[in-house]
Amino acid sequence: MDLIQRVNEHFIESIAAKQQAMEVLSPGIAVAAEKMVACLMNEGKILACGNGGSAADAQHFAAEMVGRFEKERPGLAALSLATDTSALTAIGNDYDFDMVFSKQVRALGQTGDILLAISTSGNSANVIEAIHSAHERQMTVIAFTGKDGGKIGELLTSEDILLNVPAFRTARIQEVHILMIHALCDAIDYMLLGGE
Repeated sequence: MDLIQRVNEHFIESIAAKQQAMEVLSPGIAVAAEKMVACLMNEGKILACGNGGSAADAQHFAAEMVGRFEKERPGLAALSLATDTSALTAIGNDYDFDMVFSKQVRALGQTGDILLAISTSGNSANVIEAIHSAHERQMTVIAFTGKDGGKIGELLTSEDILLNVPAFRTARIQEVHILMIHALCDAIDYMLLGGE
């Protein structure tokens, strides 16, 4: 296989993963957007967390909310828990890395807020701990996972939403997660601003 064909295979796989995800996840993404708008309209906030590429996705989502997506609007209350290096390193050093997000959820989260929990495997220990903390705070959890949903899929309540990408390759899962973030941002703006 030459390099061009190898590159082409990534595009082909990505298109197939997105097509399959669209068929199973679009209704859940719509419900997640409705929950996020209800939270924001009730003066709540969205806390987002994840590791590695998922940390970047959490930060990306928060930036789109606080700044803007495609239309001018006031900033919306969202915060990535993966960006404060002082908090992350202090909690990781003084307690345990598994607690880097849960301590922040306990400190910042309130009843009615939403936790956007991102884990391609569904098994990230610190994201799982954040979900436990969110439930203690009576927050709704919207979980982005992949593969079989992992342990996170088993933790969620009937009030939560599991958006499990039906793929097993991490790169494909992350690519769909980014698309899901953009779909959420667009749906939120559409509900708040109307129009096309």
